[in-house]
Amino acid sequence: MSALSLTLTIFGIMLVLMAIRVPIAVAMFGAGTVGYLMQSGWAPYASFINSQAFARFASYDLSVIPLFILMGNFATQGGISKALFQFAAAIMGRFKGGLAMAAVLASAAFGSICGSSVATAATITGVALPEMKRHGYSGRLSTGTLAAGGTLGILIPPSVPLVIYAILAEQNIAKLFAAAMIPGIIAMLGYMVAIGIYVRLVPGQAPEAEAQEPLDRQALMGILPIAVVFAIVFGGIYGGFFTPTEGAAVGAASTFVAALLKREINWAKFKHCFYDTAASSAMIFLIFIGADVMNASLALTQVPAQLAEVVGSWGLSPLLVVTAILLFYVVLGAVMDELSMILLTIPIFFPMIMGLDFGMPKDSVAIWFGIMVLMTVGFGLLAPPVGLNVYVVNSLAKDVPIAESYKGVMPFLVSDTLRTIVLLLFPSISLWLVQFVG
Repeated sequence: MSALSLTLTIFGIMLVLMAIRVPIAVAMFGAGTVGYLMQSGWAPYASFINSQAFARFASYDLSVIPLFILMGNFATQGGISKALFQFAAAIMGRFKGGLAMAAVLASAAFGSICGSSVATAATITGVALPEMKRHGYSGRLSTGTLAAGGTLGILIPPSVPLVIYAILAEQNIAKLFAAAMIPGIIAMLGYMVAIGIYVRLVPGQAPEAEAQEPLDRQALMGILPIAVVFAIVFGGIYGGFFTPTEGAAVGAASTFVAALLKREINWAKFKHCFYDTAASSAMIFLIFIGADVMNASLALTQVPAQLAEVVGSWGLSPLLVVTAILLFYVVLGAVMDELSMILLTIPIFFPMIMGLDFGMPKDSVAIWFGIMVLMTVGFGLLAPPVGLNVYVVNSLAKDVPIAESYKGVMPFLVSDTLRTIVLLLFPSISLWLVQFVG
């Protein structure tokens, strides 16, 4: 069997397993195992699994993932999300569509201490959806806004997918976090602008006038914990006081203290934080080992290296190559979640990108490409037929048809497209803050 045929067989096995609803981690592990055994036999495979599993799970860098997840769980169970939405509603209530804008603002703020898109979407939905319904917002706009706002959980640091990219591409996590700041803020503002335009072009989606909540001392005090946690974590990281991994630990501890001060967390919620962190971390680490086996199997075929050489020989513009890869991510997002996409594709695409001449230093190219990947995988969280965020939010809004939720995310997908084009054409936007990180 030729190398190309073997590669297609490996991918085919993975897709068949996914089609019969086998978990993505198991599908990648199974397909990779078959491919590895076909090429090397049992003894080399057993040796690889023995060494790779320990090397992967014993990695100190990976400890940042469960710590950031625990930080987000403490924020969720500690009632911080409700205070964030109340503060955002007090600021944005004067505008038409203001509560929807407030949901986006609250999602961005919560994402800055969460790092998970689905967790951000589910948490803010629980707080904001009843209020939006009570004020007369349509189910389409409400669910579309909350699903899109949830993607800010991975666009604004800390971001679990960005941490995984940093580990795979061997890049500085702090620099990647800095590079994601401005694109994340642009995403938030773009969503708010999209809401403002949409409610004016499509009648009946939002009330004509809204009662403005007062911006009082209580509302200001409500956001104090998240402001302090954000300052401690990112001030410490960029001030050189601790590494991103240590910052995640400090952030988790700080968020726990904030939850205690708000008196919203009890023993049952405390245990739930650790149980949920363990379950989420186990899922991510299992995807890691599945992707490792899959990528090792593909590496043995040497097709990824040959693909890089072929693409380089075509003489295509580097920007055109990146555009094609990003479009591939959009398509792949229809069948895979963002973590699986990054783990499976970065070992293939990253060497290809680093072999092209963008007129920038290689470390700048690596950081910029990571931000572009992060921006693009967010499409898969919103776009049909999967749209994981849409499913999560829609499951909480039981009276809204799923088709209406998909219609609701369309303005935000337009905003995503425009933002991605701008960041693709102007890498300096993503790289501006990186120069200030030592």
